[in-house]
Amino acid sequence: MTDFDPVRRANVIGLGLIGGSVALALRERGWHVSGEDIDTATASAAVDRGVVDAIGLDDQAEITFVAVPVLTAADQVKRALAETSGAVTDVGSVKAAVCAAAADTRFVGGHPMAGSELDGLDGAQADLFEGAVWVLTPGPDSDDAVFAQVAAVVASFGAEVVALSPERHDQLVAVVSHVPHLTAATLMGLASERAEEHAALLRLAAGGFRDMTRVASGRPAIWLDICAENRTAIVGVLDQLIDGLGEVRDIIGSDDREALHARLTAARHARANLPTRVVHPDELSEVRIPIPDRAGAAAEVFTLAAELSVNIASFEVVHIAESTRGVAVVLVDRAMVELFRGGLLARGFRPAVQPLS
Repeated sequence: MTDFDPVRRANVIGLGLIGGSVALALRERGWHVSGEDIDTATASAAVDRGVVDAIGLDDQAEITFVAVPVLTAADQVKRALAETSGAVTDVGSVKAAVCAAAADTRFVGGHPMAGSELDGLDGAQADLFEGAVWVLTPGPDSDDAVFAQVAAVVASFGAEVVALSPERHDQLVAVVSHVPHLTAATLMGLASERAEEHAALLRLAAGGFRDMTRVASGRPAIWLDICAENRTAIVGVLDQLIDGLGEVRDIIGSDDREALHARLTAARHARANLPTRVVHPDELSEVRIPIPDRAGAAAEVFTLAAELSVNIASFEVVHIAESTRGVAVVLVDRAMVELFRGGLLARGFRPAVQPLS
């Protein structure tokens, strides 16, 4: 890309559901997208359908998204770092291994918490990430400018950016994603076994059961790799779940109605208070944050937001004339802005706050 070329350029390696959706989101925003897939027929179909502009790897791309199975992600990240000059990120659901294996100033791990009932390129859609959480997992080698670049691109997809360490990410997704999938698969297996004895059982499965077991319809091969890569965290959470179910069994077995009511009430309250994404401009405030000259400062803004449960609705970095340092411009829930501002001040930032309207 020359100084006279106004078109931003990106690569996507792996053109399945997530990779295809990334490519579509980029193209919808005016990017020129080159793409690759291990299946040449999928790559050709992606060009024919307008998912990507070209097949191959553009060595001058600003950013490369690696969207391949978790066991092969590290190798593809290393390849992208060797063959391109821009930022590199991945989309795998396990982060510690790839971030350790591919540590580099130009690499920032990533994981969009989004999915679809459809698999592969057929399920790809440009708006898949709108309203979704996209976790970024910068390592100690990740450059601040690269982190800010990746964060700005994924935020432009309508995603909410959250920064976590790779290890913390893997612990948390074991709770909210990996173990729920295994639980759903186990419950579905139990129902299937009982259905052999009682033919009408699966016909009785109402909306609640279908909602709980929906994720069990995912492709098994993907989950073999995920469980292998994140087995320590998954086994730990499974142990906690088994202990929790044992406690519920004892409560019901002893007919302790008070304890059961307290447990169900606590769960209902926690479910009702799951955070939601702010979408109305009149509920937002703009926070301008000069980025200090210290490693990891940009990522620290997102880490703080996650710790305080502050949703970042939008993020960009602007550069002030005659200065090499950038200013992060973020939009957050107005009701949380003072908490966020206080946290920033306590960490040495100098934020300026103003409402959008």
